[in-house]
Amino acid sequence: MLLDEALAGLAIKPSGTYLDCTFGRGGHSRAILGKLDDKGRLIAIDRDPEAVAAAQADLGDDPRFCICRGTFGKITDIVRRQGMTGLVNGLLMDLGVSSPQLDDPARGFSFSSDGPLDMRMSPDEGISAADWLAKAEEREISQVLFRYGEERQARRIARAIVEARSVAPIRTTGRLAEIIGALVPAHQRKRHPATKTFQAIRIYINKELQELEQCLTQSIDLLARDGRLCVISFHSLEDRIVKRFMRAQSKPDPVYAGLPEIPPEAQPKLALIGKAIKAKPEEVVDNARSRSAVLRIAEKL
Repeated sequence: MLLDEALAGLAIKPSGTYLDCTFGRGGHSRAILGKLDDKGRLIAIDRDPEAVAAAQADLGDDPRFCICRGTFGKITDIVRRQGMTGLVNGLLMDLGVSSPQLDDPARGFSFSSDGPLDMRMSPDEGISAADWLAKAEEREISQVLFRYGEERQARRIARAIVEARSVAPIRTTGRLAEIIGALVPAHQRKRHPATKTFQAIRIYINKELQELEQCLTQSIDLLARDGRLCVISFHSLEDRIVKRFMRAQSKPDPVYAGLPEIPPEAQPKLALIGKAIKAKPEEVVDNARSRSAVLRIAEKL
């Protein structure tokens, strides 16, 4: 999504070094490699073992490319192992769940097809959505739905989940969607009433916002001078974090506001490049998921 816009935002240098922090199925990585010469290098990261396997099968023979399994919240360690700290010319994050993950019922990200209620981007790490829902208190569930899904019916949905699990465990996406769907009459729906709940649980289970904040903070030290930071987000919670970070880092430390001299460490670290970019109408027609995509770009000073 926003492929051409992301490539333009990265301002790719043929012999530069680039990070694709969310390989997914490699659309952005392949496009970046297509603009690199023999001296260029691309480091890709993904926490999903299926994505890593796909990268190795598709691009593993390219000497300019390497894939590392891990979360982008630990990007400093990954880049340090590659000997590239402070040498990265561009860093790209394409946030959220990838299309292959969303389309596979066995991963449990979507209610469009019934499957196990998992939602983990790394299936062998952490707790599944089903196991969390089986143990979490009603108040905790409500708080997660409200905070990460901005769900106005969070308390009502949490209560329904707790009542339903007392009858039988909630182990599938279909059952969770059915529980939530029963709360909203069909004629009152603009979209499926479980949409925000599934988003909230997924974000919580995978610690997505925490990972994003950690990666943004670490990115400045990883980038070379004039290196570009490009982030594609898909909902307001992500975009708000990215917007605030880039804006804060494009200004001097407020502690020194009004003072005649500002020390180097308190100077702005990023320059904002243009305004937020959204998908063009023709891309939305081809891929409805791109309708909520927002790209923000900044450059290291």
